[in-house]
Amino acid sequence: MKSSRLVSILLLLQTRGRLTAAQLAEELEVSVRTVYRDVEALGAAGVPLYGDAGHAGGYRLLDGYRTRLTGLTAGEAEALFLAGVPGPAAELGLGSVLAAAQLKVRAALPGELREHADRVSGRFHLDAPGWYARAEETPYLTAVADAVWNGRVLDVRYRRWREPTDVERRLEPYGLVLKAGRWYVVAGPGPRTFRVDQILGLTVSDEEFIRPGDFDLAAYWTAYQRDFHERLHPGEAVVRITPTTLANAFEGRAVTVDGAPDGDGLVRATVPVESPAHAHDEFLRLGTAVEVLEPPELRARIAGTVAELARRYA
Repeated sequence: MKSSRLVSILLLLQTRGRLTAAQLAEELEVSVRTVYRDVEALGAAGVPLYGDAGHAGGYRLLDGYRTRLTGLTAGEAEALFLAGVPGPAAELGLGSVLAAAQLKVRAALPGELREHADRVSGRFHLDAPGWYARAEETPYLTAVADAVWNGRVLDVRYRRWREPTDVERRLEPYGLVLKAGRWYVVAGPGPRTFRVDQILGLTVSDEEFIRPGDFDLAAYWTAYQRDFHERLHPGEAVVRITPTTLANAFEGRAVTVDGAPDGDGLVRATVPVESPAHAHDEFLRLGTAVEVLEPPELRARIAGTVAELARRYA
């Protein structure tokens, strides 16, 4: 809608400063010609907006001009109050700040949008951690978050899984990630990833660091997860398995299926696995829903366990 697009142009210029017609067109996914018409409409409505020609030109608002328009649609208001962040915000020391912000936004909304927001917050609640996740103590989370925000170097004592377990590390904290109820700090040099709950001691240094300008936290985390799964499951096993079990037991892995179900209703599939010992336990838990075909040593290991179980229960 044109009215929504005009508000978007106004808010983009208010938050970002000078923007060219081409940049506005790309943001709004419209033609440059459409942007020209919209800018003329804003000017005719009395918005103090002007444009400069040349290489460094573009549109901008008169210095000091601010609009009170939020531009919220019903869907946007609903999404705002659907944010499942009260718990994480409290962990970061921002619980009361978030509550105050939501209260102010709610008070500023028109009656219809306020009703939409209340309906969503009263009917939907997001709880990210899994059912069996144990609550982790993160006593240094607030200090780490403060260092991330202020660009301060951290000297930490950290516990890792391999020897030596307790090590000293100098971290340049680029950002924090909350994954399945657990906090991770992504820090340079590297960057590398550290669990915040495994920090045993922490000192905030007076030393400041400059966060790389091209560092993208979301892109880094996506690549990190992909690399983690590849390192976690370096081997492969060929199995016959029910399609339902395959979908439920190995979700998120790069599984390949060869052909349609056979006469027993099983499909042949190649499944990434962690290690022979782990794969042995993992496949045994699936019972008769799976048969391991390869590698031979894994099949023999499972066959030996099954034979021993049969002997015990004979």
